Amino acid sequence: MLTALNMKDGQRFLIGKEALKLSRKLLREKTNEAITSVLPITLIVLALCFTITPIPNSMLVSFIAGAVMLVVGMAFFTLGADSAMTPIGNKAGACITRSRKLWAIVLVSFLLGVIITISEPDLQVLAGQVPSIPNGVIIGAVALGVGVFLVIAMLRILLGIRLSWMLIGFYVLIFLLALQVPKDFWAVAFDSGGVTTGPMTVPFIMALGVGVSSIRSDCHAGDDSFGLVALCSIGPVLAVLVLGLAYPAEGTYTLVEIPRTETSRDSILLFLQGLPVYLKEVALALAPIAAFFALFQIFFLHLGKRALRRICTGLAFTYVGLVLFLTGVNVGFMPVGNYIGKMIGNSAYYWILVPLAMVMGYFIVQAEPAVHVLKKQVETITAGSIPGKAMALSLSAGVAVSLALAMIRVITGISVMYLLIPGYALALGLSFVVPTIFTAIAFDSGGVASGPMTATFLLPFAMGACEAIGGLDRIVTDAFGVVAMVAMTPLITIQILGVAYVRRKKKEDEARSRIRRRISGYGDYDIIEV
Repeated sequence: MLTALNMKDGQRFLIGKEALKLSRKLLREKTNEAITSVLPITLIVLALCFTITPIPNSMLVSFIAGAVMLVVGMAFFTLGADSAMTPIGNKAGACITRSRKLWAIVLVSFLLGVIITISEPDLQVLAGQVPSIPNGVIIGAVALGVGVFLVIAMLRILLGIRLSWMLIGFYVLIFLLALQVPKDFWAVAFDSGGVTTGPMTVPFIMALGVGVSSIRSDCHAGDDSFGLVALCSIGPVLAVLVLGLAYPAEGTYTLVEIPRTETSRDSILLFLQGLPVYLKEVALALAPIAAFFALFQIFFLHLGKRALRRICTGLAFTYVGLVLFLTGVNVGFMPVGNYIGKMIGNSAYYWILVPLAMVMGYFIVQAEPAVHVLKKQVETITAGSIPGKAMALSLSAGVAVSLALAMIRVITGISVMYLLIPGYALALGLSFVVPTIFTAIAFDSGGVASGPMTATFLLPFAMGACEAIGGLDRIVTDAFGVVAMVAMTPLITIQILGVAYVRRKKKEDEARSRIRRRISGYGDYDIIEV
């Protein structure tokens, strides 16, 4: 008996040791991914700091420290998303759908949409910049919008409704409603659709879609697992436009405060002062999700100790990663972005904003945590037929174009609607010439690309440039909308990737047919696909 006990304890020790070794290996892989993602934009900013836009040494120290925190935070976050957020979403989706009770699917989906949206840190930041609407009102309205549209997205998966028809109907409604709302609300409405699909929401919602679609047995179930982020991005836009009717006062925004520090020690103290804020913010963000998982575990899931321990560890990694990520971005990146944008806007060569923004956009999308989650999900669902590298290239190209258009708006003052209406018209038109899965992935990518890096670096950059070129009065209408532009262009570029994919597949099929005809001319032989 004693021998058996020792063997069991030894086996547990070996299992724990192997798990620890695997975790270290995965963390190293995630760290390398994070370095590859963050290094290009860091080098671009450093090149600017040492050439055309010199910045104070203390601000430079803050930026470098923020970049380091960004890398470590991304590594922990992506590891946590893989081991916690994705499994929770998968299991919850499969569990509620397996019950075959429509009311349970509707109720749980709605509650999940509201809880996750309230937990999204980016929404808190945006809501604080719209003083004409109370914070609680805008957060509550946006959360309700996401909850309602998550239910609609779930029903679409179960019923197999074509996504493109739903997108056309809802976006027509959005633009018709926008005509009745003061133009100062246009930017914040479309921006809200981007910020609600951030690092907290995307892993959970996408995994939830996979879990629900797994119940279906038809060949299109995997394709329909995408599109949840796309539909959930519509709810906030409609919600804020409706609020624009109820609160007709003009929206004003809080400018980025650039802290003045004397020494490098003062710069580090800024991080120590900001850390408790984000410790609390991320704790509040993760608490509803952790509580939901605890209740689901008690009443429905009943996972084993090992699986439960893995998910709890993943939640801890997610917490640490998001705290470091948000602290690094907000304290180190945001002030530098605003300062550089203002200096370039004040210079005689302000036109350089357009090519510079394109270069930044090309690389900065790779630093979005949710982008990595989406790429992995796409490769898994499509069994590698849509490579992550091709998708990343399409995303980067789309964001580069969107930021060029955003800087043109900053310089010229063009209304955001002159770009959004034709952009969405083209994206919706492409949905009829590409496979359904590309449309779903494209509209999901729009929400994913407009994450924390866009809201906390590119938006302050545009605000600084706009303040220098056109003054404070233009910031509301011309600087904001950057998130909306970043969310729009991937809809087009990913579907163009779909067009290329269809053409390549057609050529391959034609080549196979020619080979079959040629072989069949030599007699009766069996053709075996390898």
